[in-house]
Amino acid sequence: MKVVVVGYGSRGDVEPCVAAGRELSRRGHDVLVAVPPNMLGLVESLGLTAAAYGPDPREEMNPVSELFHDMATKMRSEVSALTQVLEHVTQVKSDKSATLTTAAQGAELLVAGFNEQGLAANVADYYGIPLAALHPFPARLWLSESMVSVITKQTDDAQGRALGLAEAPGPSARESLEIQAYDELCLPGPAAEWVDLAGRRPFVGALTLELPTDVDEDVLSWISAGTPPIYFGFGSTPIPSPVETATVISAACARLGERALICGGPNDFTHMPHLDNVKVVATVNHAAIFPACRAVVHHGGAGTTAAAMRAGIPALVLWFWLDQPMWAAAVQRLKVGSARAFTESTLDSLVADLRSILTSQCLDRAREVAAQMTKPAESVASAADLLEETARLGR
Repeated sequence: MKVVVVGYGSRGDVEPCVAAGRELSRRGHDVLVAVPPNMLGLVESLGLTAAAYGPDPREEMNPVSELFHDMATKMRSEVSALTQVLEHVTQVKSDKSATLTTAAQGAELLVAGFNEQGLAANVADYYGIPLAALHPFPARLWLSESMVSVITKQTDDAQGRALGLAEAPGPSARESLEIQAYDELCLPGPAAEWVDLAGRRPFVGALTLELPTDVDEDVLSWISAGTPPIYFGFGSTPIPSPVETATVISAACARLGERALICGGPNDFTHMPHLDNVKVVATVNHAAIFPACRAVVHHGGAGTTAAAMRAGIPALVLWFWLDQPMWAAAVQRLKVGSARAFTESTLDSLVADLRSILTSQCLDRAREVAAQMTKPAESVASAADLLEETARLGR
């Protein structure tokens, strides 16, 4: 069976798609994975066939992020800004559509990440093949409350017309499989609203690759040489003043007698002074490193949140935007940690927040939740089973 899997965005957006593609390939299917150009190496390193899809999302975030960051105020007051974003996104989607339409020719199943579902639905309709989506959080609930839905609907409709399709009813109205790639217990409120009785939105747990990195052994050696550290990482999110942030982290941990492991990601920490209680690395394998840490401080991305919960350690979520406040609320609701906006965090608040999660009660609760989480291998196997069944049944 030929399967095309398409994902776009940050590593956290794309990894669930790649994980599903890898499992389908392992089962003997002919899989093509369409990802941003900066992630081609990741896909090809797994032995999968890759296609460049869309522009580099890191470059896309620069001109667009300021317009999206505060939708409630900017988009309502700046009509010209909304027009500018619409024009830009329409052009990007036109280019993506051309790539995906070519890639999907002859495919028997099209699998899309949540932010590509509308575009992929049009291509699936064009060829008359089944569509399945991977949602790392209740994406349509979030979109329904966001100005992003306005832009998404208009640009998806434009793409559909370009393909010669009648006006589409929208992804939420299609009879397609929408795999919820997270555990239902993580978001009991939103999940209850989002689930349906027809079985089109099954929960499978977070889909992850759990790939080792070159520094994992060195990091584990550093951890074993002292007390378990607190992990600090913000995924693919650029943070303001990385050196100042590291200095605050070091000072907060010093007050508490803790060590800090900072995962820099896209942020530049090369000009920071040497700090005795801090180790800085670019990236680590969460599955290998988190269980060796005392706690995790992160941005509230779906993948990192799931990894921390699976590791059974407390978390502090310092969120920025998009779905991150949803995961921050989930961490608090489950009593496995605390949360606040990154922009509201100070040295004193960081000390207080860390002190609140470094308790035996929070650790015990984190371990209870970890025992209820779906295991990574089970998650990817369940997703692949559902995808194979969708292809078998067809439309």
